[in-house]
Amino acid sequence: MNLGNLWFVLIAVLWGGYFVLEGFDFGVGMLLPFLPRDERERSAMFESIGPVWDGNEVWLVVAGGATFAAFPTWYGTMFSGFYLALVLILFFLIVRVVSFEWREKSHSPGWRRVWMWANAGGSAGIALIWGIGLSNLLYGVPLDSSGEYAGGFWNLFTGYTILGGIAFVFLFAFHGAIYLTLRTVGDLCERSRRAARLLAIPAVAVGGGYLIWTLAVAIDHNDKSVFPPVLPAAIGITAFLLAAVCVYAGRSGFAFTFSAVGTLATVATLFTSLYPRVMVSRPDFANSLTVQNASSAHYTLAVMTVVAAICLPVVLLYQGWTYHVFRARVGGEELTGQTKAPADAPAT
Repeated sequence: MNLGNLWFVLIAVLWGGYFVLEGFDFGVGMLLPFLPRDERERSAMFESIGPVWDGNEVWLVVAGGATFAAFPTWYGTMFSGFYLALVLILFFLIVRVVSFEWREKSHSPGWRRVWMWANAGGSAGIALIWGIGLSNLLYGVPLDSSGEYAGGFWNLFTGYTILGGIAFVFLFAFHGAIYLTLRTVGDLCERSRRAARLLAIPAVAVGGGYLIWTLAVAIDHNDKSVFPPVLPAAIGITAFLLAAVCVYAGRSGFAFTFSAVGTLATVATLFTSLYPRVMVSRPDFANSLTVQNASSAHYTLAVMTVVAAICLPVVLLYQGWTYHVFRARVGGEELTGQTKAPADAPAT
């Protein structure tokens, strides 16, 4: 495997890690307006992702940085062609980040309601746009002979790409509901189980339909044979089905594992269907960007490989340790930064 192919695989792995980890906290955000019955439960939901959401976004930063360094032509074409979509993602990310911090600035119900909806809207918006954007890489966008985007914003919307956005929203909401069954207790945990069961069938249906359509698009638009993309697609569909079965059986740990595997398989299906191209041109297929014509020089890729071999294990170990430290379930105590004294505590 040459270094260009290696970095294509590594970027796919980074996107997979991002969607598995950030996917469940997007899902928690989307469920904020619907699951909790009071502010204490809403605070518990925020607390369930509070220690980890910013660490999960590191995967996006690394994926973006790796794409810029390893495939500058791909990076440049995406940013010029998907500029408005990426600005919207940045806006939703900022709104979502601010919601975590500003929500605690006041105990006013109206104030907190605004930032709860900001987090929910940002989470759903990011999932929708990522699904549409990544699907466009495979479906194809107008590129000229220089590899530059030659279309407009509305070229990004087709039946397939819109289904991709909807699939990401449903799959992340399902993933987040399962995550809450592992991180909460009491009535909130039971309502999370009911939400996971409610989301299971539409998530499997939409996710499975998206994976099947991805295979058809790969064959029609990217000159691919059925194999190898059919392998991760089959794994993804099977994993989502097993996640749904485990949800109904009350096996939350297995359900979360299968949901994560299904998410990874979805990313693997997209990138397997895309290779050896990184961005399909449509209708002028000859203008497509490939791993070879979009990659950096060999020396750049070699230096990046050495740095990644040193740093990536450290990042993985640190993030694993973070999840171990914050593994306890949350019980719905409000995040006020203060601890109430017991009712029978003597006055001082």
